[in-house]
Amino acid sequence: MLLDESEAATILKHLDPEEVRSLAKSMFDTANASEHQIGQALDQFVLSSRNVSALAIGADTRIRTVINQAVGNVRADNILAAVAPQSSAASLEMLRWMDVDAISALLESEHPQVGALILSVLVPDIAARAIETLDEVKQADLVLRAAQLTSVPAAAIEDLEAVLSSANADGQRVAKQAIGGPSDVAKIMKMMPKQLSERTIRALKKHDKALAQIIEEEMFIFENLRDLDKKSLGTVLRAVDAAQLAIALKGTEEDMVDLCLSTMSQRASETIRDEMAEMTMVKRVDVDEAQKAIMQIVRQMAASGEIMIAGAGDDYI
Repeated sequence: MLLDESEAATILKHLDPEEVRSLAKSMFDTANASEHQIGQALDQFVLSSRNVSALAIGADTRIRTVINQAVGNVRADNILAAVAPQSSAASLEMLRWMDVDAISALLESEHPQVGALILSVLVPDIAARAIETLDEVKQADLVLRAAQLTSVPAAAIEDLEAVLSSANADGQRVAKQAIGGPSDVAKIMKMMPKQLSERTIRALKKHDKALAQIIEEEMFIFENLRDLDKKSLGTVLRAVDAAQLAIALKGTEEDMVDLCLSTMSQRASETIRDEMAEMTMVKRVDVDEAQKAIMQIVRQMAASGEIMIAGAGDDYI
């Protein structure tokens, strides 16, 4: 952040993708750093730099130049091929910059041997995410082939270069920004006047009932129980089975638990706390289902007028 832009860009060119991503995030995080924090960071940098050997800077280029001058290009190439650290091919380096979804698409569509090569080059967490969406047979085949790789024929590298060139031409290296979808639409619907949002949901149900239900669920999630007044929250929770509420609360913050139980009698509150304490591990899917069931009760009560869900776009008379 303190360097000239061109100097900073030159440094970033030498870093790998994960380092660039990490640095970029940290640059945003440090934009509001205090003078004291900046001073501390610079002191730490200077201290760390003292441990960097001057011999390490530009060592690869200097060594190759010296050997070339000493024994000639052909002999130098033979010597360096045997002793120099191996760097990944430029085509393989491209993979590290690709979007995970694009890599998954390649693994799905390309020859398994090319897919195994791709899998072997990726950093482990990216590789794991890339094969998540593949079917079990494809996953097992790719993992087996990758495990059996020892050396890579030149022809396989050429095949991979062709695949990556095609992917690059199709723009698949560009990371995609997630926009739209039910969650974003639900946020918009919550800002509408109640009558308009209800009319829109009814119209949507005629075209896609399942999607309309997802949007309804996203419009008022379990966490939004915080937005209800205490009387309305108590009305909802009295209609909920105690065991179901205990499971639903198991997946929330402690202050949410306190809020919900504060609307109940001491005896009912203690009963639910005891049930929660007796639970060991609860599946995330069970928590989600319990919370959805409670939110269904909330929507039914809101529709019948028993409680009021206030939104930014609601009109009052």
